[in-house]
Amino acid sequence: MDVNHIFSRREFILVSGAMVVAVSALEAWGAKEAPLIIMDQAKGLVIADPTKCVGCRRCELACSEFNDGKASPTIARIKVTRNLNFGPTGLYTGQRGQGAWGNGLVIQDVCKQCPHPVPCANACPNDAIVVSPPTNARVVDPNKCIGCKMCQRACPWEMMSFDSDTNKATKCFLCDGKPKCVEACPAEALSYVAWRDLTDKAPPRVAPTSVVSPDKAQTCNNCHKK
Repeated sequence: MDVNHIFSRREFILVSGAMVVAVSALEAWGAKEAPLIIMDQAKGLVIADPTKCVGCRRCELACSEFNDGKASPTIARIKVTRNLNFGPTGLYTGQRGQGAWGNGLVIQDVCKQCPHPVPCANACPNDAIVVSPPTNARVVDPNKCIGCKMCQRACPWEMMSFDSDTNKATKCFLCDGKPKCVEACPAEALSYVAWRDLTDKAPPRVAPTSVVSPDKAQTCNNCHKK
């Protein structure tokens, strides 16, 4: 038997074995994807001027009709509330200030398009909240959303909506750069502007009660550890 022929076959077997091991290792590594952590900033956001709002709520209708094909203010990505409430015992102002009872001012609550860390996205156990070009707004992927409502519990401003007909969460994605709520407002109380961080300027409505998964928490610890 030719010596060179024997060596070449052995070499082939060794190299083939090494490739199989390498491919198996890559498959094992890729089987567990890293948790989705959104780092990109949105390119714009909707801001509201409550002093101009007339409380017509056309913005809510425009939002749900354009995005969901139905007039349903409860699932609109913009939420309008007037603070005064009258009942059998007279005026009731609740415990909050502007935006949900209190001083009578009509408030339009809008998504802050949060910078990293994005509360709703971090809380989603299925990585269903992703960046949507061209605006880089965060949007719910209906194919991944399982309807657990963890994102609703995570948003400090209660801006996540939930459609009970589809059993899916929804949020503002800026209508791909042409927000219908802005276009529909007859009082020009809404504006689409370049992104800025407003999360430290708007007091939270509620204390978040969601839990971040251990994988995502560990990723955050690895990135932010001193």
